[in-house]
Amino acid sequence: MAKTIFITGASSGIGAATARKAAAAGWNVALFARSAEKLEALAAEIGTQALALTGDATNLGELEHAVAQAATEFGGLDAAFANAGRGMSKSGTVEGDADDIRSMVELNVLGVLWTARATLPELKKRKGTLVLTGSAAGRKHIDGSIYGATKWFVHGYAGNMAEEMREWGGRCCVIAPGMVDTPFFDEAKPDKLHPDDVADAVLHAIEADPRAAVREIYLMPQN
Repeated sequence: MAKTIFITGASSGIGAATARKAAAAGWNVALFARSAEKLEALAAEIGTQALALTGDATNLGELEHAVAQAATEFGGLDAAFANAGRGMSKSGTVEGDADDIRSMVELNVLGVLWTARATLPELKKRKGTLVLTGSAAGRKHIDGSIYGATKWFVHGYAGNMAEEMREWGGRCCVIAPGMVDTPFFDEAKPDKLHPDDVADAVLHAIEADPRAAVREIYLMPQN
């Protein structure tokens, strides 16, 4: 039976690249994001291995409903990738827009928490793997960076979840990339990491032999 991965932020960038890589490796992919149009297009491109599930990663109810649909469609979950996240329009504790700060923190922190909460019951049934998108910004201090602080949370939470999940045979890994050429940036960064590079790291974490718990993968562009 093919394994299944649930991916948030699946409509573009790292999430979409991971969906394509996982499907090519034989996985079923449950695609979750707010953009129904982009999700449907990606699911159509991948074919019968893909299921498009529209929703907001900060909404626990929508996540739980999507996970239930995915488990019904594919028979369960073997991995989940809490990938949805974003930066700020303008950085700064005082200079940044208050609503923008709140929205980013909710997605980067609560979005990860709710994805874990929604998927863990299914992952536990199959001793599955939870993967979180961290960042190089979550491994060093950056002047006043609120975005970086949200990624410090992700890194800490990943370690805590790895300890919890190992009790029942599960694994948790944080993928920490440096700059990636994705829509996250206003201008293209073709000489930096590509989404496929991060997707390869996710596949390594979820396909590692059960005896090996890959807890962190730190990727940096060579240039």
